[in-house]
Amino acid sequence: MQQLIVKRRSLNKEINLQLQQNKELQARMAKLQTLANLGTISAIVAHEINNILMPLGNYAQVALNNPQDSQLTQKALQKTVHNSARAAEILESILAIVNGEAVEKRICRLKQLVEEVFSCIGRDFEKDKIKVRMEISDGLDILAVPVQLQQVLMNLILNAREAMMPAGGTLLINAKRQDSTVVIEVSDTGCGIEPRDMKKIFEPFFSTKTPQSPAGRIGAGLGLVFCKEIVNSHNGTIEVQSKPGTGTKFIITLPDGENP
Repeated sequence: MQQLIVKRRSLNKEINLQLQQNKELQARMAKLQTLANLGTISAIVAHEINNILMPLGNYAQVALNNPQDSQLTQKALQKTVHNSARAAEILESILAIVNGEAVEKRICRLKQLVEEVFSCIGRDFEKDKIKVRMEISDGLDILAVPVQLQQVLMNLILNAREAMMPAGGTLLINAKRQDSTVVIEVSDTGCGIEPRDMKKIFEPFFSTKTPQSPAGRIGAGLGLVFCKEIVNSHNGTIEVQSKPGTGTKFIITLPDGENP
């Protein structure tokens, strides 16, 4: 009997020791996860702000190269001021997302948001032999945080452009109301995505871009992760369809402005 009591005490002591070690491991894991999240957040911020800084530099260079053309310089400076304000909005938006804060959505005119994205990019796609087609009705409204939805669209548009370089192709942005949702499709006729990569396309730090490409050198494989996070926060879904050598289509489904 005494031997049984000793064994039970020894077993309890061993269980308590294991529980203590488990708590210590959980605390260490929480600390490591915090550091990992911090690194991911930093990479996302760098990725998104870089999308704004590139056209900002272009606008500034236009102003410097044309000091005698006051009208052109004025337009370049206005674009610079506008994009600087957008960069501040994007930073605020990203911090709200990663901190789990609720951001107020409002009714937005979708076509206007898309047009502002192209204005922000500040690049004539025809120079890259890319034809842009937009099939969005003037009265199509959507419930969203404008700057967040624009960041999703900017990521998808820039990815599409990269996929069609240098041969060129067609970029189609189509949106329509379907039941109580709005379906937005961003399609390109670029290189497409390999079947083996399709399941990993929304994973952190995964990228199909090569290190030699301009986007590959500046990207972090976080653009689509950020897109998915934003779409989820809007109670929507995002999916991808692609075939190598044919092109890629991203499909976003969100609540529309008539059924918030």
